[in-house]
Amino acid sequence: MLTILDIEPHLKTLPEALQEPVKSSLENWQTLLNQNNPNLNPSDKLIQSIPKVWCCSEFVAESCTRKPPLLVDLIDSGDLEGLYSEHTYPTKLAHLEIADETDLMTKLRQFRCREMVRIAWRDLAGWAELGETLLDLSLLADTCIQAALAFLYRQACELRGTPLLADGSPQQIVVLGMGKLGAYELNYSSDIDLIFAYPEEGALPDRKETSYSEFFTRLCQKLVKVLDDITVDGFVFRTDIRLRPFGDSGAVTLSFDGMENYYLTQAREWERYAMIKARQVAGDFRMGAQLMAMLKPFVYRRYLDYGAFEELRSLKLQINQELKRKDRLDNIKLGPGGIREIEFIGQAFQLIRGGNEKALQTRGILDVLAILDNKNLLPHVDAEQLSQSYRFLRRVENHIQQYQDRQCHDLPTSETAQSILAYSLDFGDWQSFKSELDRVRAAVQSIFDQVFAVSKQQKKGNLSQKIWSCVAEDEELKSYLEKGGFQSAEETLKAIKDFKNSTALRRMTTKGAGIIDRLMPQLIESVQQADNPDETLIRLVKLFEAVAGRNVYLALLSENPDALNQLIRLASASVWICDYLALYPVLFDELLDTRTLYEPLKRDDLNQQIKALLAAIDIEDLEQLMIALRQFKHLNVLRVAAADIMGLIPLMVVSDYLTYIAESIVENVIGRTWLMLTDKHGFPPDTSNDNINFAIIGFGKLGGIELGYSSDLDLVFLYDCPDGNAMTSGEKPLSCSQFYGRLGLKIRHILDTKLLSGVLYDVDMRLRPNGDSGLLVTHIGTYEGYLKNQAWTWEHQALVRGRFIAGDQRLKTHYESIRHRILGLTRDETQLKAEVRDMREKMRATLDIKATNKFDLKQSKGGIADIEFIVQFGVLANAAKQAALTTYTDNVRLLECLAKEGFISPIEAETLKTAYCTYRDIGHKQVLQGDKAIIDEIEADGLRKQVEGIWHKVMGSAGN
Repeated sequence: MLTILDIEPHLKTLPEALQEPVKSSLENWQTLLNQNNPNLNPSDKLIQSIPKVWCCSEFVAESCTRKPPLLVDLIDSGDLEGLYSEHTYPTKLAHLEIADETDLMTKLRQFRCREMVRIAWRDLAGWAELGETLLDLSLLADTCIQAALAFLYRQACELRGTPLLADGSPQQIVVLGMGKLGAYELNYSSDIDLIFAYPEEGALPDRKETSYSEFFTRLCQKLVKVLDDITVDGFVFRTDIRLRPFGDSGAVTLSFDGMENYYLTQAREWERYAMIKARQVAGDFRMGAQLMAMLKPFVYRRYLDYGAFEELRSLKLQINQELKRKDRLDNIKLGPGGIREIEFIGQAFQLIRGGNEKALQTRGILDVLAILDNKNLLPHVDAEQLSQSYRFLRRVENHIQQYQDRQCHDLPTSETAQSILAYSLDFGDWQSFKSELDRVRAAVQSIFDQVFAVSKQQKKGNLSQKIWSCVAEDEELKSYLEKGGFQSAEETLKAIKDFKNSTALRRMTTKGAGIIDRLMPQLIESVQQADNPDETLIRLVKLFEAVAGRNVYLALLSENPDALNQLIRLASASVWICDYLALYPVLFDELLDTRTLYEPLKRDDLNQQIKALLAAIDIEDLEQLMIALRQFKHLNVLRVAAADIMGLIPLMVVSDYLTYIAESIVENVIGRTWLMLTDKHGFPPDTSNDNINFAIIGFGKLGGIELGYSSDLDLVFLYDCPDGNAMTSGEKPLSCSQFYGRLGLKIRHILDTKLLSGVLYDVDMRLRPNGDSGLLVTHIGTYEGYLKNQAWTWEHQALVRGRFIAGDQRLKTHYESIRHRILGLTRDETQLKAEVRDMREKMRATLDIKATNKFDLKQSKGGIADIEFIVQFGVLANAAKQAALTTYTDNVRLLECLAKEGFISPIEAETLKTAYCTYRDIGHKQVLQGDKAIIDEIEADGLRKQVEGIWHKVMGSAGN
């Protein structure tokens, strides 16, 4: 039998000033307990815990004193010292017999009181980790909501009839738990935020033809009453339904259609934050899954939403102002460095990146912080600090609330309460606790300020602000610009003013205009570090005007000074970058991470990335596939361009990378298109997903591994099958020739269809047999016959750079044998030379520029085309005798082979290689500056004359 004598030795562990009041309270409890004559035999561990729990929670002490059997039951059942599973609460409630609504309210409150005593006891005694406490509180709330709803629904259906879904099955509401309840993070004396919805509208077959809306509204109102009303037994959970659509003025519950319409058209930005943690806690879970899927796009945008930083910063500022007004800055939830700041940090990244980073579509803040750490979105030390701080602050919060079961987040002001709180958290006194709390809050606030750049927003340069605001005379503003290093101050000021008064800015929302007003002073100040500040600022102003309707990208730059500085560097070096970002602003996010921005992916990495990207897209979702492929291309081309602009990779590597990107895309387009068609039509005979009897051959720059930034793809589609009339194996069979024709059409459609996100590649298929009038896909046997018997010399020239790109490896071997045989045909060298020379003259007459003193890098005499034609002639004239000339497809290695075989001298080969690489390097740089591949003749005079000389020697005097 437990007596006060058993407990008394452990009272000495309490602070001296608290020992007597606790002893007095325990003696009172002991007197009342003895009246029930319990046979109570608690463990030593439990006896030792009693003084601390009694001291730290008036709620526990009063609950046990008011109802002595409560603690007896907790001890005898083993619940006090044992762990609960997720099924424990529902099992315990299921044993209760409920007579009516009044009985329901009574027994739920009694059940809640028992379990809250248990949870507080385990926490204060140090038996439960924070995670257990929060989960138990959340599961307790779930169970009470579910039990109350189930009873009230049965009662309502018996009274008025059962609402039905369109399929005739019973219809029930869906209850969403918001905030900490939704995230399984409920604090000890928290209220619960609920939103109600029902799947379909309709009417009951009663006399009044009661609408489902009315039926479910009454049901929800009763549910709130059962949970929230205060009776002699207290309450179950304070219940708040103000987060519903339209808040207090809105309907208590809406249909799914009504919910979708609201969140798509009228919901406010802060409601996105509320929805991050939304979770179904009761009702029809099958229909609830549909509702949650419908709401997800509202929360997680498909693009990176950096406007979330400003929204959350603004919300936090409002909270701080309200706390200051009420003198409540010691609020550990909402005050500086409090719980809400940690949650805002996690939510900001979730809202910004959650649409792309699926892992961030989770509810618990500790899980979010771990993900941010693993993905290097937060420095490890910051993520660790925030996690530790969150655990500490949540324990403080729970202990404050466990003292009197009050929803309070303010630190206590009385000395007794302060002493009790410090003791409950294992601190020697209030000062030592307060010192640690201040340290934790300062650390959180510091990270919060870094993430949200609060201080930076308040410290912008006055001069830059004046220039953007145009609050001084023009002469004074131009003087400011000149002092900042701007050489063309008048032109620059005009560009700023034109932008400020542009139609694009006038159409911006108030929110967007605010972002611009923060961003432009930052730009004016930061761009002064560029070598060409005037030109760079004008380029960026044009870019900002192009994306002015999309606040998210401007917010990214405003919120991330490093990203803005990266953009300034790139814009200073290349106008092409600005044009590219204007076309594909989704790439702005790439500016954040310099580790990936300047490191283009190698072929294996590209394939790995694209396969992971496509794995997340449904096989039938053609539009999403095309969008994803375009984003993949744009992203990786930007990386190549950035590295190129900064001189981090040489010319040959630029072309290699651009070619790898195209090859990866083509290879994966074949794979996905094959799956689409075989899923619908079945497989052609003797094929599988590994043996598709289809190949794509690349010519020109793709075949020569020499792609540039704006190159198109010269392609030929080949297939092989014994019988073109044989049928595929599916439910909707096609002949093999039809099947491969459709395969080619779909591949081309994916590659060159123009979407808002652009085209993947312009595709040129005029090199297929019979050109534009020929079949899109050619049987490989027919292809060889055409090349041998019908092809023109220029088509054999093109074959010099023909290379297998993707498809069935067996066709690769077959194609390469054909190429070797065709290139190795014996030719009349004099006739061949005349035909090649005539073709070059026709090209030059049609394509060369007419401007005086200008040099077209490709088409002018002594340019790239002359070098290519020399190589092609050399291969066609000598491959019959020198089979090694059919090995390569790129001009540089072919020149080396031609020198080795004696067609040209090593010195001539080196001259042509130097000219070829120089021209291409200049051409790349011209593109990146937004210019055509045309330069002043004098710039290439030496190389041009050398190439002309070699052309004259090899090809003869005609045309030179």
